[in-house]
Amino acid sequence: MNSHATPTVALIAPGNMGAAVAKRLTENKVSVLTSLAGRSAASSKRAQDAGMRGAEDRELAEADFLLSIVPPGDALALAKRLASVLSAANKKPIYVECNAVSPQTMNHIADVVKATGCEFVGAAIIGPPPKPGSTNTKFYAAGPAAANFAIFNDYGLIVRVLDGPITAASALKMSYAGITKGFTALGASMMLAATRGGSAEALRAELAESQPALFGYLTRQVPTMYSKAYRWVAEMNEISDFIGDDKSEHAMLDAAGLLYERLAADFDGGKQEIGALETFVAGAKKE
Repeated sequence: MNSHATPTVALIAPGNMGAAVAKRLTENKVSVLTSLAGRSAASSKRAQDAGMRGAEDRELAEADFLLSIVPPGDALALAKRLASVLSAANKKPIYVECNAVSPQTMNHIADVVKATGCEFVGAAIIGPPPKPGSTNTKFYAAGPAAANFAIFNDYGLIVRVLDGPITAASALKMSYAGITKGFTALGASMMLAATRGGSAEALRAELAESQPALFGYLTRQVPTMYSKAYRWVAEMNEISDFIGDDKSEHAMLDAAGLLYERLAADFDGGKQEIGALETFVAGAKKE
């Protein structure tokens, strides 16, 4: 790529995060391609609204950069799916793995991608899908090619390059998400336990009085979790792997994954536990 040319980006996939990142890029005159094969009508609409253009895998493999932004459990499978077209590409992209995966998984993905001849960046996203004018979403990047990815600081993204191996950004993401999403899981589980035990009102009052910062955080974060719980299951498993089976605390994150799996099923089903959480939070808003 000419150092003065605007880069072309292949971004997979146009989910909530991917589409928001793409919109930020297209607003800064970056051409963003994506794969719409097998995607839902909602995904196609998000891609269109973000200014993305649908393309075949062969065209995606000849972009300047390929950003993988998919559920964590799909990240390795995506790299394997694209391996053959990346190997065959004459002009290979820099592959930027942006997903919430453990350092172990990051290394597996890197092995697949490097075998195709592509340069590889181990990255992580911290923050929500970016909104116009916001600075809450940051890309952390590591590895020898990370400095090349930092070009997107000129195109609407916030990219911070870390020293260390290609797994450095992954380790940061696992630690950060383990705290934030792990704490959300703990809070939700205690709200449910208090509801079952008949002490929900008392718990709300005590948290509001003695732990106002934690109380405010939980009543903001728990409701936003419901629709995302299904995606957080694999992420909790990745964080557990990051901690290591030889450390007893890994079981906490395994348990959080099981909780999110149950809440995801409930969100799509009878909403019994989701309803209990909504009642707890609604009561907090009245106080």
